[in-house]
Amino acid sequence: MKKIVLAAVVATGLAGGTAFAHSGATGVVKERMDAMMSMGKSMKAVAAMMRGEVAYDADAVREAAALIKQHSGDAMTELFPEGSTGHPSEAKPEIWSKWDEFSDLAGRLAVYADGLALAADNGMMADQGGMGSGGMMGAGSNMMGSDSGMMGSGSGMMGGDQMHGNLSAEDIGTMPVDGAFAMTSQVCSACHTRFRAEDK
Repeated sequence: MKKIVLAAVVATGLAGGTAFAHSGATGVVKERMDAMMSMGKSMKAVAAMMRGEVAYDADAVREAAALIKQHSGDAMTELFPEGSTGHPSEAKPEIWSKWDEFSDLAGRLAVYADGLALAADNGMMADQGGMGSGGMMGAGSNMMGSDSGMMGSGSGMMGGDQMHGNLSAEDIGTMPVDGAFAMTSQVCSACHTRFRAEDK
């Protein structure tokens, strides 16, 4: 559970830090900053539910997931025309030199957002009796298992050379909602770590 909360805190912290950077932004840079801020607010709202700070609301999770999906995939990559850097943009030049990697993360965010929406009615891991064989830390195709899970040693999200396995939205949608949210948060965090400049 601590890893889920940590992933959520990292993602929402990274996403939430753009408020002051918008000063002077125009055109496509402002559009993408607004989109990122909108996603950050959605992630923060869901993170508060995952931490038990506010009551869990499956409809609110689905709404947040839909907003994240709306700004991910092609909608995200279209907001990064080559060369759109410089203050106040926080985009690193690596976005364009590693475009395939950036585009893949944007696409995965769309898939994971769909998965989060599907998982909204599943409840949280603690509500399902802990960590059984189908849960987040059990064996098999789950978040922290040894095969294709999120932190497994196979093709999972943090296993091997790949950040993620080939998980579909339907795969993610079978997880407890906090697991699906943690995975979505990890995509946000990975993209920010690789492609967003540190605030000065």
